[in-house]
Parts: sequence; C-alpha cells; structure tokens
Amino acid sequence: MLMVPDRDKALELLQGYISNENMRKHCIASEAVMRKVAAHLGRDEDKWGITGLLHDLDAELVDNDPQTHALKTAEILTEMGVDDDMVDAIKMHNEEATGKERHAEFQHGLAASETITGLITATALVYPDKKLASVKPKSVTKRMKEKNFAASVKRDHIMECEKIGIPLRDFVELSLEGMRSVSDELGL
Repeated sequence: MLMVPDRDKALELLQGYISNENMRKHCIASEAVMRKVAAHLGRDEDKWGITGLLHDLDAELVDNDPQTHALKTAEILTEMGVDDDMVDAIKMHNEEATGKERHAEFQHGLAASETITGLITATALVYPDKKLASVKPKSVTKRMKEKNFAASVKRDHIMECEKIGIPLRDFVELSLEGMRSVSDELGL
C-alpha cells in the first residue's frame, strides 16, 4: 500500500538527510507554499505539502549534482512505499536528471513552488527588517523582472504556475501567505 508520510516522519527524514540549516528552511518554505497552492487548487494539502518538504532530501547525498539530484530521493521514498505521484513530482522537479519535461499539474506545482521560495527569501533579505511580513507581492513581482536579482532563481520555473491555472500575481500572494505562516521557522 502506497502512503503519504505524516509530517513528523517527514521532518525526521529531512533532519536525517539534510544538515544544512538553510536547505532545511528552503524545504519548510517549499512545504508551506505547496500547501497553499494545493488548497487553492482543491488538492490534497498534506500530500502536496509533504512533497515540498521532502523534494530536496538527497541534496547533500549527491552534492546538488544536477545530473543525479532528485533521483536518490525518489529511490529512498520508493523503498519506503511513498505514493508514486509524490515520487514522480519530486523526480521531475529536476528535469535535467530525468531527461524529460514536466507535464503534470503536480510536477509544475512543485517546480514553481520550490523555486519561488528563493526569490521571496532574497526579496525579504533586502528589506531593512528582513521580515516576510514587510514583503509586498508587488515587490516580488517586480524582482521577477530583474534578472540580476537572485540570478540563480529560474524565473521560467516560477512561471509554471500559469500552467496550473494560477496567474503569477495570485501565485506570488499564495506563496507569500504560505511562507509567512512559517516565518518563525524560517527566521524571516
């Protein structure tokens, strides 16, 4: 029987595989955004949230190698009996390792959600108080157009929100709401 790990088990896994505090925060932020996106789309919030939480489980194991990142996570979660569509979405958040293009709602949702966390975090860090509460959706949208700002953030991945029927403006608002709900855990 395939399953969705509960949050406590997922956090335990995350802590067992990821020692870097910033990577853990990225995963927690990704979970929060995925939960908001799932709620907006009428999807399973736990399934989408836990997928966001675990999507980078192998980052340290494979040293973020783009040729193998996400494949080891898929292997670990498959052995645990985690739902196939969760494993698939995690695998597909790194198209480079799979050699395939994302095509499913869940895949696009994860790619967009986990990527926007970097842009929102970078935006918060340029504010004097460095707090998510101060960040306006308009500021994030404006930063999307500034290619030199948070240059490693792949804007085309964020724009995949539109492939799941969420306009960028709405996606930014949902993402900010999600990240604000865990701002204490993120230190923002």
